[in-house]
Amino acid sequence: MSAPDPQPAPAPPAASRAPEPDPRAPAVHYALGIDSGGSGVRIALGPVGPRGAPAAEPLTWHSPTPALVGERGIDAAGLLGQVLPAAQRLLRQAGTERVAAVCVGAAGMASLGDDLRAHLPAALADALGPRRLALAADGVTAYVGALGQRPGAVVAAGTGMIALGTGLGTGPNDDPHGGWRRVDGWGHLLGDCGGGAWIGRAGLEAAMRAHDGRAGGSQPLLSRLEATFGPPEHLPGLLYPRSDRPAVLASFAPEVGRCAATDPVAAAILHEAADHIARAAQAAFPHPPTTGQAAHGDDAGALALTGGLFRMGAPLVDPVRRELARRLPGVPVTEAAGDPLAGALRVASALAADALRLPVDGELLQVL
Repeated sequence: MSAPDPQPAPAPPAASRAPEPDPRAPAVHYALGIDSGGSGVRIALGPVGPRGAPAAEPLTWHSPTPALVGERGIDAAGLLGQVLPAAQRLLRQAGTERVAAVCVGAAGMASLGDDLRAHLPAALADALGPRRLALAADGVTAYVGALGQRPGAVVAAGTGMIALGTGLGTGPNDDPHGGWRRVDGWGHLLGDCGGGAWIGRAGLEAAMRAHDGRAGGSQPLLSRLEATFGPPEHLPGLLYPRSDRPAVLASFAPEVGRCAATDPVAAAILHEAADHIARAAQAAFPHPPTTGQAAHGDDAGALALTGGLFRMGAPLVDPVRRELARRLPGVPVTEAAGDPLAGALRVASALAADALRLPVDGELLQVL
């Protein structure tokens, strides 16, 4: 019996093509968030959801080179030189040419942002075409990244420490001129109490007391000083000429945390830092509970802790939570939902959808 004739091979499937865009579908609008700080410049581009929240995981870019600071504050030309080419690459990657809104969040915007305010609006409008632009202090973008557009307060602690709160214009603690309540963040010479530089300086001071034989010194912290910086008597010459003294001081904060379990002096430093942090949160919180009463309900707001200092973990976080429970009873302490870049993107997305509910005071947050 002869073999059956071979059957022709099945035709290969037609190459898949992207579906034709539906002309009835609503246009996709994009928002751009920019975060400029001491550790560099980051941007995020994402589509805007119907309620003004980011609708998908954004495209991102990062440069470790921070914006320069000169006589006019933060240098707008240098920042634009980094941001515009990167933003245009992300736009091409997303298949679009323009953005609906931009939010620039920058460390020092309130006090060092004159050059940004003078040059960013026109340059961004020409290059990216946004119809709305927000210029924000990094405390605002940290707030929005952590809590979104909810009432409450955020404590951001790293080298420094700042607390920012708002009741969205309804809280008794709100600033009457804009609705934001800023507490501390005044730098390592005038404040930043409880921050990394504050903890590191207190730890080094306790070590130097032990070196001198004075009361209140810590031999474990002295040992960590010697391992980190060398002979104690050389420390002033190493520290005082440095332009980055706050960062150098803050670099010793983890050593205080490592000693706290067995050294009562180190533990006392962290307990005092926790008290400073909780006091700042209490002052910034828009609806502080009255004595003997606890906050209840969503309208009372939430509190979030954000920043690298809290990665120290239990030696600091545990006393902070105890002090917060004592000073703000009933106020939920939540994990920060996102970082300042996420906050900048959320502000831009809300602007694009005309859904921004945050206080616009012209200093911490300006909308153009």
